[in-house]
Amino acid sequence: MQHIALVDCNNFYVSCERIFRPDLNKVPVVVLSNNDGCVVSRSNEAKALGVRMGQPWFECKTLAEEHGILALSSNYALYADMSNRVMQILCDYSPRCEVYSIDECFVDLTGMRRLREVSYAMRERVGMWTGMPVCVGIGPTKTLSKLANHVAKKHPRSQGVFNYNALTEAQKSKLLTQLPVSEVWGVGRKLTQRLGAHGITTVQDLRVAHTPTLRAEFGVVIEKTQRELQEVACIDFQQEVPDKQQIISSRSFGSAVTELPVLKDALSLFVANACAKLRKQNSQAALIQVFLQTNRFRKDQPQYMPCLAVPLPRPTHDTLEVNRWADALCERMYKPDYAYKKAGILLSEISPVTHQQADWTEPDVLNNDKLMQALDELNQRYGRGAVTVSTQGAYKEWQMRQERKSPNYTTCWEDVPVV
Repeated sequence: MQHIALVDCNNFYVSCERIFRPDLNKVPVVVLSNNDGCVVSRSNEAKALGVRMGQPWFECKTLAEEHGILALSSNYALYADMSNRVMQILCDYSPRCEVYSIDECFVDLTGMRRLREVSYAMRERVGMWTGMPVCVGIGPTKTLSKLANHVAKKHPRSQGVFNYNALTEAQKSKLLTQLPVSEVWGVGRKLTQRLGAHGITTVQDLRVAHTPTLRAEFGVVIEKTQRELQEVACIDFQQEVPDKQQIISSRSFGSAVTELPVLKDALSLFVANACAKLRKQNSQAALIQVFLQTNRFRKDQPQYMPCLAVPLPRPTHDTLEVNRWADALCERMYKPDYAYKKAGILLSEISPVTHQQADWTEPDVLNNDKLMQALDELNQRYGRGAVTVSTQGAYKEWQMRQERKSPNYTTCWEDVPVV
C-alpha cells in the first residue's frame, strides 16, 4: 500500500504575516487580493466571525470595525520565499515530492516505518525552522490524502496528523459517510449540485456509486476520482512541472486608466513577465493575444472589452519583439472615451526553442538570445525589475494598490527584522 502524505500550511498567507508579527496571534486577520479587493486568506478567528473566502473587502468593513478585524495587502515576495523554505524542508524527508501549490506538497512516505512519528517530526521541524503551522494527511492515493489532511485540520484530537491508512474498513466507511462530497478534491459547487441531484451527497456515496452510470453522466474525470476514493491510484506524482502550453499575464489596475502610454506601460510589464517564463522553460510562442477591459461592475460607465490576437512571424521568446506586437495591438484597440480597469496578454502555440522552421524567403532577423540571457541573469542577481524593457513601470497610475502591505521581511535588506 502506498503512503502518500499531503502537507498543507494552515491559513498560509495569514500565517506568513504572523510569523513576523506575533502580536497578531489570536487577532482576527485577513489578507486581501490584488488592489485590496477581496479576502484571499483568513485566520481562524476571522472565519469564526463569518468572513467568507473571496468576499469583497468593502462588504466586511462594518464587521471589521465591530470586531477589530485587521486586513493586510498581499505580500507575494514574502509568501513565495516562505513557501520555498517550507518545501525545501519537506523534500528532505523523501526523494519523491510534488510541490502542488504555494502552500501544499505531496510527500511519498511509502516504505517508511513509524509513519505517525515521521509525520509529527515533519510538522515539528517545519514549525521550528520556519514558524509555519502545517497539517499532515496520509492516504493510499492523492485524493484520500487530501481528505485525510482535511480531517487533520478540522479535528483537534488528530493533533495535526491523520493517517487514513491506519483505519479499519468500518472506520473508513463511517468517516467518509460524515464528510460532504464537496470536500473531495476537484468537486466544486456546481458539480456538488449535480451529484446531489443523483443522490450523491457524501464522500461514501461517491465511493460506492455505480461506476458505469457515474462515467456516463459525469465523464472519465469523476470516474478517476471515484477510483481514487476506492484506493486505486489514478493521479500520478509529478516531480517535474510540465511546460506551460499557455502563459497569461494580466492585472487589474489600482485606478482607472484612460491614456494610451499608460496602457502600453502596463502591457510592457506583462510581456516581460510572460517572456521570462517562456525562457525559463526553454520555450517560444507563436501567437500573442492582447485584451483590455473596462470596469464591468460600474454600470454607470460605458463598457468596452476588446481582444485581438495575431500570429507572430516566427516563434520567439524575445521580450523586445513581443512587446512591439503588444504595442501595435494596443494602439489598434485603444479608444480614448473609456476608462480601462484591466489589461493583459496571452502567449500560446508554445513549443520548445529547439523546434525552429527556417524560411528562406525572409532575411535573417537580429538574434537577441544573448541579450535576453543577460537580462534574465541581471534580474535574477539584483532582483526582479532591475533591468527593464521600454518604460515598464514608469507610470504609477495603473500599478497595484497595496495600502496595507507588510515589509518584505526575508527578501529586502532594509526590511529584515532587527533582533
